[in-house]
This record gives sequence, C-alpha cells and structure tokens, in this order.
Amino acid sequence: MTGNGNGGQPVLVVVQLSGGNDFMNTVIPYANSTYYDSRPTVAIPHDKVLPINDTLAFHPNMGPFKDLYDDGMVAIVQGIGYPNSNRSHFRGMDIWHTCEPDVVATVGWVAKALKVLDPEGSNPLTGINFGVGLPRAMAMPGVPVTSVSNLDNYGLMTGIGATEQRDRALDIFKRMYAPAIGAGPVMEYLSQTGRDVLTGADMIAVAPQQYESTVEYAATPIAQALRDVARVHTAGLGTRIFYTAHGGYDVHANENPAQPGLLGDLSAAISDFFADLREHDADDNVAMLVFSEFGRRVRDNGSGTDHGSGGGAFIIGKNVAGGLYAEYPSLVQDQLANGEDLPHTIDFRGIYGTMLEQWLHIGAQPIVGGVYEQIGPFK
Repeated sequence: MTGNGNGGQPVLVVVQLSGGNDFMNTVIPYANSTYYDSRPTVAIPHDKVLPINDTLAFHPNMGPFKDLYDDGMVAIVQGIGYPNSNRSHFRGMDIWHTCEPDVVATVGWVAKALKVLDPEGSNPLTGINFGVGLPRAMAMPGVPVTSVSNLDNYGLMTGIGATEQRDRALDIFKRMYAPAIGAGPVMEYLSQTGRDVLTGADMIAVAPQQYESTVEYAATPIAQALRDVARVHTAGLGTRIFYTAHGGYDVHANENPAQPGLLGDLSAAISDFFADLREHDADDNVAMLVFSEFGRRVRDNGSGTDHGSGGGAFIIGKNVAGGLYAEYPSLVQDQLANGEDLPHTIDFRGIYGTMLEQWLHIGAQPIVGGVYEQIGPFK
C-alpha cells in the first residue's frame, strides 16, 4: 500500500529513551579536553567518533543515524532540560509527561494535544502508544488512546483473549496512577479506556493485513515498535500521534557495552522506519521527536555515569531542516548545574511548543503551561 497516511495531515511520532540517555556520549564534544579528562572510563576515543563538525561527533554506533543527519533530516537539540532538573527517573519523567515541574500532575501533554486534534474523541486511534501500559503523557479523562503491546495479536482480539489483554493493560495503568489521583477517578477513567481498547482493536486489525514492505527491520523491541507505527500509519487510520519507548538507558554501570548497543539499535530502527515510509510514499507528513528525561553527569563513576540534568533531543523527518539547534552545554566547571551536570540551554517545553505549533499547528501555551523559546527546525 502506498500514499500518505491520514490524507497528508501532520503526524508526530514520539520516541522516549527511558532511563536518562547519556547525551555527552551520543553527541560527543570530541574536541574538548575536559570531556576526556572527566571520563577516563567511558569517553569515546577521538579516532572512533563520527564527526558532525570540528567540535561535535556522533557515537560510532550511530552510522545509520549520521546518514540521516547528512541527508539533512535530523535536527539536534542541544542542552534540552528545565530549571532545577529532578534527577529521579519517576518524577523526572512525570515532569516531561505533564509539563508541570512544581506539582504532581495527572494530565499528559500528548493527551491535551489529542483533545485539540479530536475534540469529540471520535477516533480511538487518533493517539496510539506501542508498549505495555499507557504513558502519563497520553493520559486524560475523555481522551481515548489505544495502547498496543503486539499489533499482530491486538488486531485479532476476540473473546477471552481480548478480555485478558485489556485487563492486563488496565491493571498496569491502575497501579501506575491510582497512588497519584485516587482509586475513584482511576476506575472511572479505566471504564471508558476499556471500551476504547476494544473499539480500537477492531479498527486496527486492517493494518497488518494491508502492509507490505521490502524493509527488513531488526528483531529488537524498538525496531518492531517502529515497524508497527509504519504499518498503522500507512493504513491511513487517522492516527495523529504515535508514542513508544526504548528502555535501558540508566547506565550507572557497564556503560561501555550497554549504551553502544542501545544507540545502535535505535539508529538502525529509525533509519529503517524512514526508509519504510519513503517506500510507501508516506514520509512527507511525519516528524519524529526523540527525547530522554535527563542527561548524565559530566564525570564518569568508574563504570558508567550517574543521573544528571541537561541532555539532548532529536527531531527527524523529510521536512526537517537538519542541523544543530540551541547551544551545546558548557563543560566549564563553574557553569555546571549542581556543580557536576550539563546545564540546560533550552527548555523542553519550548521544544514541545515547536512541535505543537510549527508541526501539528495547534496552540502550545495551554498545553505546555506558558510561553517558551522555540526553535525553527522545519523547512
């Protein structure tokens, strides 16, 4: 099947790197001696990196990603974060999901966007999460979201199989959210969500049936998730925002073997995804945002790196004006956050605002909770 999914309406794919990706070993300041002095264990050797310019380089396992960058399809957002960054995975990710650094909120930024895109909640496939459970970013009463752990099985949900899969997903959601917002609101929300799950299953069944591709994705979880995104997008089912996560980035120890494998899997999966969309003539209306809840500390700990503050994000797509955006955080000691972290140079809510206003063409202020500096990553 060919043709732009959703009749050419802009589509956003959000990829969450869970665990706090080490931005300094992803986009490497390889001309800066402080980088090597601070990281005797985990620094990437100067002669192994994939240069972007005279000062920055990609990790050597990111070859397919660098090819996309060289094709002008990747905007690197340097120094993304927020003031007084929270180093807790759970609280940090909550902040990214809700745009609320000061209070524990329950309504996600993606859900707010979906409410604008589909005010009546008429299509349970307007927003789809590929993964187990539902990210808080997509949670909001009255906003139907379909969460799929296995697309091939999900589209065939009938009888007891449907009930079991639905109940597993809803139980995970209940355990995640009841402590924050109370059992009553959660159960009310789950009642509607359960109905949306079954409706979405019926609608999405056509996606695997219609899909053909010469692209051979790897058997990794992130590759299979992005393949599912491609299958649903090319089926033209009206999905406007896709969400998925790639876990394992909490590299306190054994960073040298762990992060290279993760970045290699991620790079190959994203490259295959966009090749797949090109093959289907379905890439013109898709942009991808890749983010992580925080970066890592400047100094290594002898085996890995500990939770930090400022990090990096990527915006990828055919209509992206590739290049470097915002400023790479300073490595000068007296400019570090908390005396040991990369400082942030642009607020993540401004990057969300960029995607909302410049790509999805909806107002950002009520979704991100204010007005923040944006960048201009689109052609």
